[in-house]
Amino acid sequence: MSPLVRLLLCLAILVVIPSSLTAQTKLTPEQWREDLRFFAANMPKMHKNLFHSMTREQFDSAVKRLDERIPTMADHEILVELMRIVAMVGDGHTGVRFWQNIDSVYPLRLYLYKDGLFVRSAAPEYRDAVGARVLRVGNADAEQAMRAVSELTWRDNEMGIKALVPQLLVIPEILHALRLNGDLQKAEFVVEKDGRQQKFEVKATKQLHQMIRETPGNWIDANSDSKTEMPLWLKDPHNSFWFEHLTGARGSCAQGCEKGILYVQFREVQDKPQRGDNPGETVESFFKRVFDYIETNQINKMVLDIRSNGGGNNYLNLPITLGLIKSRVNKRGNLFVIIGRETFSAAQNTVNELEKYTNAIFVGEPTAANPNHFGDARNVVLPNSKISIRTSTLWWQDMDPRDNRKWTAPQIAAELTSADYKANVDPAMSAIMKFVPGKNLGEMLTDALAAGGYPEAARQYRAYREDPAHVYLETEADINRLGYELVGKNRLDDAIEIFKLNVDAYPRSANVYDSLAEAYLKKGDKELAIKFYSKAVEINPNFASSVEALRQLKK
Repeated sequence: MSPLVRLLLCLAILVVIPSSLTAQTKLTPEQWREDLRFFAANMPKMHKNLFHSMTREQFDSAVKRLDERIPTMADHEILVELMRIVAMVGDGHTGVRFWQNIDSVYPLRLYLYKDGLFVRSAAPEYRDAVGARVLRVGNADAEQAMRAVSELTWRDNEMGIKALVPQLLVIPEILHALRLNGDLQKAEFVVEKDGRQQKFEVKATKQLHQMIRETPGNWIDANSDSKTEMPLWLKDPHNSFWFEHLTGARGSCAQGCEKGILYVQFREVQDKPQRGDNPGETVESFFKRVFDYIETNQINKMVLDIRSNGGGNNYLNLPITLGLIKSRVNKRGNLFVIIGRETFSAAQNTVNELEKYTNAIFVGEPTAANPNHFGDARNVVLPNSKISIRTSTLWWQDMDPRDNRKWTAPQIAAELTSADYKANVDPAMSAIMKFVPGKNLGEMLTDALAAGGYPEAARQYRAYREDPAHVYLETEADINRLGYELVGKNRLDDAIEIFKLNVDAYPRSANVYDSLAEAYLKKGDKELAIKFYSKAVEINPNFASSVEALRQLKK
């Protein structure tokens, strides 16, 4: 099972187009309208907060527009418009679930790498397209097609879009309903490979069910011709969790592993069920084996790979967190967690706990979930079409209530390119092997202030942010924390200079102006304090601390 497929199954919002709705069953306009009324009435009741990212008026307007168009639309077009409305919720656990029957798919598996959209694998008759960059899908260029399909995807953030859009681009009904292609049986894909453009007329096949659950064994993969060993993240894809002790002999450990690194693959926050002669295993039992192995073999470094983990049961996370807190590997530079576009749901809860309670360094791509997020989806089933819509019923707040990050960002960005995949190179593991412990951002800036004042601190800060490894890092909270540490030591001039760095970097944040104003106030500069408190209120009229400070200052 591919990593993205595991994510889809964990979310239980598998996207397929039911044949009963595209071929056999023809609902009347009134039946569809009855479904739409049921949908519009029950979604707000079921969802924890349906209008957290859209207004009630926007929702009602979209429902009204669809209701008016229903008599002129085919069944699959109505379904796609339902997907569009549900995607407006802006919640990765809330999405339309088309799972009753299986219709068709174009037998290509696409992937959005750092360098573009590529054919990752395909049926044998399209082997020449494998490894090629996709330039056009139907009558649209690749960027236009991805933008159009992104409006249908359930997501917390852009990483969820990156994960799901390539899957939706090979579903005939979606391309047809979006006017990206004029045919339900075939589509033209234009690709570029080895500097040469090619056109492929790809025919839909009736094997969607099998291809979503598992890539067919006779398909051609972009890394099929690689002479190097398969990277660990692609190894044993049907196994929910396993570990391997790496030594210098392994290709992925070519940089040298000292006493060795323990690589732990964790694809699903679920106990392994008993099947036949396989006794199964709990998450707790597995990680006990992991930590016992670390102690017995004097292992000092560990890599926990959850980039392909779409979630499960977040109540199973506690033994992982407690074990790591007590483990010898819980030191900066000794514990690495690989995250990515499929790290979602209960796996995001895992990330939250590791961020709060361990010294883990996160590597890879941002996660697909918000640190605080909606979840625990339940079904709303439409009465006539029987379409299920997964709907979040709870708000999970693991982090500070003011933590409104759209994802957990990696401290070391390591994004996969098409060339990496073809050559069986894992940029995340390569970055881990090359990592050299050094000063963190706060320590670096404190030393820079002492050595050269604000100009040197600003120079080093800019260099830090411009480093490609830090492309996703949000440093506002770290800089703010450092500023207040300096305030606490009564180093007010240094604190002001640090807060200025935040103002330059995040000029649309009310909080950075509020912090700078507070430092000026402590220094006794009432005029500048009022200036920057006023700036904070200008950006956010409801920023409470600035509003109150201004009220007191203007008495």
